[in-house]
Formats: sequence, C-alpha cells, structure tokens
Amino acid sequence: MKQFVTVFGVLALIFSMQFIGGGLEAKAAVEGSNGDIIGGALHGLNTFWSFTGFFNADYPNLIMIAVGIFFIFLAIKYDYEPLLLIPIGVGILIGNVPFQEGYKIGLYEEGSVMNYLYFGVKQGVYPPLIFLGIGAMTDFSSLISNPKLMILGAAAQVGIFATFYGASVMGFTPQESGAIGIIGGADGPTAIFLSSKLAPHLMGAIAIAAYSYMALVPVIQPPIMRLMIPKKERLIKMKPPRAVSKTEKVMFPVIGLLLTTYISPSAIPLLGMLFFGNLLKESGVTERLADTARNAMINIVTILLGLTVGASTQAVRMVADPETGEMINKGFLSPDSIKIFALGAVSFMVATAGGLLFARIMNLFLKGDKKINPLIGAAGVSAVPDSARVVQTEGLKSDPNNHLLMHAMAPNVSGVIGSAVAAGIMLAFLLG
Repeated sequence: MKQFVTVFGVLALIFSMQFIGGGLEAKAAVEGSNGDIIGGALHGLNTFWSFTGFFNADYPNLIMIAVGIFFIFLAIKYDYEPLLLIPIGVGILIGNVPFQEGYKIGLYEEGSVMNYLYFGVKQGVYPPLIFLGIGAMTDFSSLISNPKLMILGAAAQVGIFATFYGASVMGFTPQESGAIGIIGGADGPTAIFLSSKLAPHLMGAIAIAAYSYMALVPVIQPPIMRLMIPKKERLIKMKPPRAVSKTEKVMFPVIGLLLTTYISPSAIPLLGMLFFGNLLKESGVTERLADTARNAMINIVTILLGLTVGASTQAVRMVADPETGEMINKGFLSPDSIKIFALGAVSFMVATAGGLLFARIMNLFLKGDKKINPLIGAAGVSAVPDSARVVQTEGLKSDPNNHLLMHAMAPNVSGVIGSAVAAGIMLAFLLG
C-alpha cells in the first residue's frame, strides 16, 4: 500500500508542477508585455521550468525508469548478475531522464560525454576487452581433460541459428536477424559486438535482452532440465576429470587461437583476446598482466559497458527514415523491441534444450563410466559460470553427493568459444 501511495504522490507532483508551469507561462506573458520586472522574473522561471525533466516527462520515459529500477531490484534482492544489472539499471535511468536536445547531454548527441563513452559500444571496442578479462580468469582444464564435451558447447548454439530463422520469418532483414539470433548464445559481449556490426539501431534492445536472459539463467533453465532429463539420468555420476599438465594448459590457447580463427577469421577480435588473456594466465610469467586483465580492466570496462548500454535504451527516439524522410521511432519502446525480447526468450530455451538433447544422444554411444550426466548439456550456453552453477544445483537436488560443477565448466567455456565462432560466421555470411 505504501508503494502505491508513493507512486501516486510522485505522479501528483509532476502534474501539479506542469499545471503551475502553465500558469507561470500565462502570467509571464501578461506581465512581460508591460515591461514589469516581476514579469521578467516569471518569464525566467518559466524558461527554467521548460528545461526540467518534469516538464518534458512522458509516460514512455516513466515506463523505462520503472524497468531500470526493476533491474536494480533484481540485482540487489535476488543477486541476479549484480555486476551487470546494476550498471545497466542505472544507465536506463540516466538514458530516460527527459531533457531538451541540443545541449550535448544525451547519449546520441555528438560531443556529449555519454556519446564519447558510448563509442566503445558502437565501435565494438568493449566486448574484446571483456573477452580478454574472461580469458585471464578462465581455467580450461576441464575442457582439456575431456575434449568431447566441447560438442555440447557447439550443440547449444543451435539456438542462434533457430532464432535467425525465426527473426527472418517475422520480417527482420538478414543482418538484423543475425544480430538478434546471437542472443541464443547467452553471451552479452558477443551480442553487442555482432549487433554493432550488423544492426547498430537494435543494439540497445539486443544487449538488454541478452543480459536479461543471462541474469535469469537460474529461473529459465531448471524447468527445462527437469522436463527433458529423466530422474534416472540425472543420477549418473561422472568420473573425476584427469589432471592436466602445465604444458597442455600453455599449448591450449595457442592451438585454440589458430584453430578457431582459421575457421572463423571474422571472430579474431573476440577469440584473439580470449586466448591471449588465457595465455597471460597460464604462462606463469605474466601474472601482473593477467591480474590487471581479470580484475581492474574488466571491472572498468564492465562499468562503462553496462552504463552506456543501459543509457542507449531511450524510450522514444525519433529518427528520419533514410528512404522516405518520415520520422520513425527508433527508441527502445517499439514493436521491434518486443519481438526481440520474445525471440530472445525462445532462443535461450532452444539453446538450453539443444545442449540437453545432444548430451542424451551422446550417451547412446558411450558405455560404463564414460557416460555423461545429461544435465551438463545445459551449460553449453555461454553464461559463464552461471549455467554451470545451475547444473551443479540441479545435480545436488537429485543426489546430494553428485558434484557436477567441474564437468559442467567444460561445455560452459566451450559455449563461449562456440558463440564467438558463430558470431564470426554470421559476420562472414551477412557482410561478405
């Protein structure tokens, strides 16, 4: 009840100030015509009022502000990806404070501070730096010890290509469909990187959808896992992964870099930085650089990325159509955004189901203690390490002694590589 009273009070304040502002405008016009000093003062107050957010407020902005507050609530109350949702939530608030254009304030105004910060998103600078930090903090031992689990990371990428087809059917262009499809990889930096190349005008909706579904991994994946995997198969215990030598750990990023980038050269900015960061970690002689990449640098870039992506979600942004010259809404609250969120949800569920299904298929060809617990297939989406933690939680619910985290990390990190390769393939086909 208190919340409703608070909301009602805020709305009443806005409308009362608008009414007072209208009265001041009328009085200023009368007094100003008589050259009265009071009239000039009222005119100045009216000018000030016309610049405030209260005067320029519109209900779409209030809707987006509510969304931003909801993101912050999820991050603090339920600990859903707080390092991402809090910067994005605050960015949504910043981006939807109403203002008069022309004073270099908004994100899309050339010369504004936010516009300069947004350069890293628009030109695809931030995502490779994020990948550098991810590489410097990732241990690929579980994947090296059991390379066949890489197939699960590849299988989960079926969501990307299924969504590409779905977006095409819904009327999006091939470039827009490719950018939307990458949401199925559950990898925010990759989604931003690809959309910056293929569909910059949809970047805000795509990025918010990707990060939203990443944060909701603990909510979305468990029902699908319980639906698709019988209780008997959830009880399968996998043998511990073998010990991996330092030589293997050092060789992996070098071989992985060459192999994946030869397959998908367009993904070099992402994969090159990922494996570079991992080599900094595993070489043992560049610990200072690795520490900077996985701590200070990735934290700074995450702040800038989240804040500017959030600020890009202006509720309404009227832009002239290049062909007709007609003013159309390219803001966040548009029919396209709703379609993107719907497609993203389907994409994420299909990716999860694809990994689970392929894990069950793999077991048809494995015998004895070589069988895998199909639950780890859900970790094929590249939401690291959240989807692996979900697998661990679901495994423990079925058997309190069945620890799957280390096994799930193999398809999880493979999913990061797979989504980057898929992004490179999309770029090659759609921009080639």
